[in-house]
Amino acid sequence: MINGSRLLKHLHDLSQIGRNEVTGGINRFSFTPEEKQAIELITMYMEKAGMTVTVDAVGNIIGTYGEGRETIMLGSHIDTVPEGGKYDGALGVLAAIEVVQTIHEQQLSPAKKIEIVAFKDEEGTRFRFGLIGSRAMAGLLTQEQLLQTDASGISIEEAMKQFQLSPFPLEKVKRNDIQAYLEMHIEQGKVLENEGLPVGVVTGIAAPLWLEVTVTGVSEHAGATPMLIRQDALTAASEMILAIEHLLNDTTDSVATVGKLNVEPNGINVIPGKVTFTVDIRDIDEQKISNLENTIFKKIQKIAERRNVTLTSKVLQRVKPAKTDPMIQQQLINSIEKHGVQSYSLISGAGHDAMNIAAVAPIGMLFVRSKDGISHNPLEFSTDEDIILATNILYDSVVELAN
Repeated sequence: MINGSRLLKHLHDLSQIGRNEVTGGINRFSFTPEEKQAIELITMYMEKAGMTVTVDAVGNIIGTYGEGRETIMLGSHIDTVPEGGKYDGALGVLAAIEVVQTIHEQQLSPAKKIEIVAFKDEEGTRFRFGLIGSRAMAGLLTQEQLLQTDASGISIEEAMKQFQLSPFPLEKVKRNDIQAYLEMHIEQGKVLENEGLPVGVVTGIAAPLWLEVTVTGVSEHAGATPMLIRQDALTAASEMILAIEHLLNDTTDSVATVGKLNVEPNGINVIPGKVTFTVDIRDIDEQKISNLENTIFKKIQKIAERRNVTLTSKVLQRVKPAKTDPMIQQQLINSIEKHGVQSYSLISGAGHDAMNIAAVAPIGMLFVRSKDGISHNPLEFSTDEDIILATNILYDSVVELAN
């Protein structure tokens, strides 16, 4: 059995790094002093668990235990969204470390090497481009993508170099030796809570497509320009955003979200001349995502023409949906039932590093029940009991897979 109190203390201590004392939210973004402090903390945890710690060329933190020729990998991320919660990503990394520390303390000698990875920049908060570390490890990251910039004009490549990382050639980060990848994560939804179950086995991960849409009109004086001749970029963008919502309300499984908006010149008495907004489209079916992308653009293009504004769009990131491995699913189910809990399977609507690793290895995911399904929010919460149970289930599965 894992040491539950130790795991919970690690979770608490990590949550203090980047914490906003007023809101309780956590702001721990990639290539920042807060992330560096968090890396130092988990590095210490990994070393105490008997692991050798290395950092690859893009900044993935890798703890290695054992010397087997085959690798069982566990992982998640430690970066957050703005004002994020303490469990998203961090729980998966810390639970994995606890699993290895328990194996170390019990002096087990797994036949396969075990690696724990804290992937670089899963959330994409700073550069509007996420899953950087897992993309690189799966051979999916390109040199062009590293030119994506943050609000200050600093590119991902520049930020890496500032952190003494040497990302090129990217091919050296790609892995082909992973026999199985496991990720434990809070559900970020209400399915398990509604079922009254503490854990669930993920069967597939819906993919995110991120678009950036720019609407350009004419900035004019708010008092001197009649309503009927305005080329107001904000009212046009508002109609487009509502059109996207109405379109998605007619679908059964797909979702789309406009989560970020920038208005220029952003003056009280100036008609907005330029608006940029993001669209996050998700589904488990890649063809559905493509169809939605085309349908959305046609709808908003018609609005732009009617309102006499121009419209451009670009893809910020496109990730393929992923299915989890049936054999790993069954191993997780066996471990769940061993603990006297009913097994339950579900799809992940949120994206995870696992969806990229699926390109180079069989993957499995274990979900932990989330209170009210809240995530990316300071109110994000999973009970201590569910966390400890899930980590013991993860431990059992890893011991089986590693032997």
